[in-house]
Amino acid sequence: MKLSIGIVGLPNVGKSTLFKILTKQEVNIANYPFATIDPNVGVVAVPDERLQKLAALSNSKKIIPAVVEFYDIAGLVKGACKGEGLGNKFLSHIREVSAIIEVVRCFPANNIIHIEEKINPVSDLEIINTELILKDLETIEKVIIKLDSDAKSGDKKKIKDLEIVKKIKNELENNILVFNLSKELASEQIIKELSLLTAKQQIYLLNGNEEDVNEELKNKIKSLNADYLIVDLANSENIDELIKKTYKLLGLISFFTIGEDETRAWMIKKGEKAPQAAGTIHTDFENKFIKAEVIHCDNLLEAGGWTQAKSKGLIRLEGKDYIMQDGDIMVVRYGQ
Repeated sequence: MKLSIGIVGLPNVGKSTLFKILTKQEVNIANYPFATIDPNVGVVAVPDERLQKLAALSNSKKIIPAVVEFYDIAGLVKGACKGEGLGNKFLSHIREVSAIIEVVRCFPANNIIHIEEKINPVSDLEIINTELILKDLETIEKVIIKLDSDAKSGDKKKIKDLEIVKKIKNELENNILVFNLSKELASEQIIKELSLLTAKQQIYLLNGNEEDVNEELKNKIKSLNADYLIVDLANSENIDELIKKTYKLLGLISFFTIGEDETRAWMIKKGEKAPQAAGTIHTDFENKFIKAEVIHCDNLLEAGGWTQAKSKGLIRLEGKDYIMQDGDIMVVRYGQ
């Protein structure tokens, strides 16, 4: 499974600084708008202290964590959906990612240029979301024209799709982000196919100190049903919590495989069954799945090893209907 996160925000809010901290890559950080044109891309390990413990228990030669791709997307400005500041190009980059970290400037430093010439985090947040909404409306309006024509033939699916898309259009016109709509509506196939920008789950990184973040901003984010993290990027090198929040936001969990060669974390969607999880290791494991030996990592660590856990009856044999749990260790039995 590939997971990619887009880092977005106005120019000069700390996006590239965040990317540099996350990926340990050298990127162009400058005190002027549009220092980033093409997105920087970096692969970041998902922090998981369980990996080291399991590797030590198994005497593994190497450890392979789950990973997330981060895209440092150039700053958006008011009017981006109409091409301002190369906005259309940057908005298209957002379409390619799984979720969004929106960096909002809260720090007051006068020596760093602000594109809107004043520090107003709520306004900045609204500018970005408005541009995402306007771009989605542009997409939706084109689709409505096409569906309206197709629906005249009496095609029931096209008629239903047209009704759904019109509902989404109405919500967007009322400044409602698609990820805030009912799961039933947002998960309709026609909506998934459109890959709308406002359907991306969001986390807000508030760049500044606790005292820089006011209640108005916190309440605004709360009204969006989104999560946030306050970090002073100028003085912080540890943002593991942000990666963990992103993992949770997207409904992801990790299971493990262990052995002398390697201890490895595998990323899957919460609720996936054993055969699908096995398929992330190798497609044959899913197609020819028979059973899986499963134990939670906490139980294995407590037992002191695989042999000890087996002698205590802690290792279970699970079938095709078993729903994987975060922290499970799995050994797949499959046919030839």
